[in-house]
Amino acid sequence: METFFKVTDLESVLALRRTFPVAATEEIALGEAVGRVLAEAVRSDVDLPDFRRATMDGYAVRGASTFGASEGNPAYLALRGAVPMGQDPDFAVGPGEAARIATGGMLPAGADSVIMIEHTEAVDETLIEVYKSVAPGQNMVEVGEDVARGQEILSAGRPIRPQEAGLLAAFGRGRVSVFRRPVVAVVSTGDEVVPVDQVPGPGRIRDINTYTLAGLVASAGGVALPLGIVRDDPQDLRTKCVLALAQADMVLISGGSSVGTRDFTIEVLSGLPAAEILVHGIAISPGKPTILARVGQHPFWGLPGHVVSAMVVFEVVVRPFIEHQAGRAAGLRPRPRLPARLTRNLASAQGRTEFVRVRLIEQNGELWAQPVLGKSGLIHTMVQADGLVRIGQNTEGLEKGSPVAVLPFH
Repeated sequence: METFFKVTDLESVLALRRTFPVAATEEIALGEAVGRVLAEAVRSDVDLPDFRRATMDGYAVRGASTFGASEGNPAYLALRGAVPMGQDPDFAVGPGEAARIATGGMLPAGADSVIMIEHTEAVDETLIEVYKSVAPGQNMVEVGEDVARGQEILSAGRPIRPQEAGLLAAFGRGRVSVFRRPVVAVVSTGDEVVPVDQVPGPGRIRDINTYTLAGLVASAGGVALPLGIVRDDPQDLRTKCVLALAQADMVLISGGSSVGTRDFTIEVLSGLPAAEILVHGIAISPGKPTILARVGQHPFWGLPGHVVSAMVVFEVVVRPFIEHQAGRAAGLRPRPRLPARLTRNLASAQGRTEFVRVRLIEQNGELWAQPVLGKSGLIHTMVQADGLVRIGQNTEGLEKGSPVAVLPFH
């Protein structure tokens, strides 16, 4: 088909994700929230902490009482008592006085710092020697030093990691509003594809793509909905597409963009209600023959049948669409890249953005990216690789030793 080779550049394809709606929201228990995306901003209703708290085991003191203290000239402080954990001390600390305190304990009135127990020695039950001075504010946390009352602690669109869950717990948020995980239907096509529990005959292969793509969907924050294998028949494909659209927020079809099948794939997609072909080829390698359609409000992908190409296209293009649908705010903590150097020269054709599989090797405290070369149907090359190196579309290649940014696999 002539329009097939009117490819779209990568950045233009990625920009299309913002034209699709974000998933609905739901409220879930905090214990289930890690890995989800916040649907609303969260503000603190109290100071954290709401009392002055010790960060070391030792003695609560007035810093001025320790000034000039050293091993040769210790300061002597009268012991006022001990701070009970989880309670408000019923006494104050004055000049020349100290109170025994444990990490997390509430500082008594009058104290402004904590001297570590390692820098003290008990003379008797009422007197301690201090061998090192402390400044006011040292080894303690002030009221609101972690989070002040009224502060926005987490923004909408932020993924919840264990640390975000801990912060929500600190403010008593037992339930949290999150975006629903988008459901992504996964369909494999091809007369040559058989289920994994069958022994493939001559010219046939087991269904690899359902399992690789379903795993990638889960790692991107979606819920995979495998719908099996469709033979190379337009009516069967249409039936499966209608089923997928009725159950999912996004559809991935692998194998329907290759020569010989892409024409009826486009025909089937174009014939679906409220369908629009947005992309009919992307200026990337591998993965050029990728199709993106909009069917109603659903992104509908036609991915290459070769497993490496399908996985690379997913990592580079599809994953950002799923993250968008899952509510992840654009530009918030972009996926980290690992700095490394190339172990060999890499050639590249201009006019396309190329993604090269690499294995990471550490030598003398520095990461090196070793290209894993192989054809796009060889799954073992993805097993051996740790990530991808991007070569820009206006670059002829990269030289050995060039600094690169490795996009790590999940």
